[in-house]
Amino acid sequence: MTRRTGPETLRCAASPARLLTLAVLLALLPALSLSALAAPGARAAESTPTVGLSKKEAGKGGEITVSGKGWRGEALLMLLICGQATAERGVIGGTNSCANGTGRAVTTDKKGAFSKKLPVAEPPEPCPCVVHVATVTGRAASADAAFTVAGHPTAELPRRTGGGKLAVLAATRLEGDGSLLTWFGAPPARRLVFTVGNLGPAPVEDPVFEIGTAHGVYAPQWEERQWRGTVAPGARARIALPVELSAGAHGDYRISLRYGKKVLAEQPWGVGRPWGVTLFWVLLCLVVPAAVFRIGMAIVDRIRPRTANAPRTTGAHRGPAVRTRGPRRTTPVTRTASSAAVDDADATTAVLPWFTPDSAPSENRPRPTTKGQA
Repeated sequence: MTRRTGPETLRCAASPARLLTLAVLLALLPALSLSALAAPGARAAESTPTVGLSKKEAGKGGEITVSGKGWRGEALLMLLICGQATAERGVIGGTNSCANGTGRAVTTDKKGAFSKKLPVAEPPEPCPCVVHVATVTGRAASADAAFTVAGHPTAELPRRTGGGKLAVLAATRLEGDGSLLTWFGAPPARRLVFTVGNLGPAPVEDPVFEIGTAHGVYAPQWEERQWRGTVAPGARARIALPVELSAGAHGDYRISLRYGKKVLAEQPWGVGRPWGVTLFWVLLCLVVPAAVFRIGMAIVDRIRPRTANAPRTTGAHRGPAVRTRGPRRTTPVTRTASSAAVDDADATTAVLPWFTPDSAPSENRPRPTTKGQA
């Protein structure tokens, strides 16, 4: 019988080398798999930010040292003491529950570590409290460490509402009008009105929204606004949040609404120019030079010298009357009989110059003094 040589015979002849290679790969496969699985976990562990405290409890006016690792290199962080918060649930009321006035900022080193002293202050909300550390710029990251403010009141946390999910059901709109003060540069203010619905299985109590205002190509600046109320599962609620710009703002603005990490809606807002400010400056540029001109002319009129050729008035001949600045008073002239006679005599004398003292009327002739002429 002749044995035929086929593919199976050739595969069997080359099997020892291939089997050796396959055995080596099978031996290295578990190690490679474990290293591939462990590497992401190690990187995740290294990138998870952590916070440590020098003291777990301190009173108002004290000081603690806050340190951390695993943060992004050369990142700007914000350190705050917040109430109504835990390390597991975070800060429930947002930064409104934190002592913002005594917060501190710190920049991490190239390895993502930091150490900073933080003064102890009482937050506006009761404890349980935490030291809240969050990034200010760049990729968002935060971490909390449990802390107790000695002497600060303590209260239970609100009921967990993590199962709620809000969504905007109708278009947002801005309500309100400007006033006369806005026309003169006062801060424009409106109300952002929208309707939300709870799509989750749990109620949402006192949700905290964020209102962002953006002008031109700049990124929006966010401010927290808390709405007091409860939205039951499957229910809807009409919410109105105040929106206010800076004084003298004008142009095209964009108002954004954010809840959690999701932007729910955006609304454009065209703000008119405060023409009252422009009118005020125009009037100021006209009135001030006119007032200065009038004051200068009045000063020149008072200090200028009098001319020497001005006529002088005498008792016999009076020149034209000089008009004074005061009110002109007229004194009525009453003519008596004697003054009228004197005036008539003067007029007669002036008209009839041929009369002499001897030929004057008897009443003007001197009486004789000789005897016999009595």
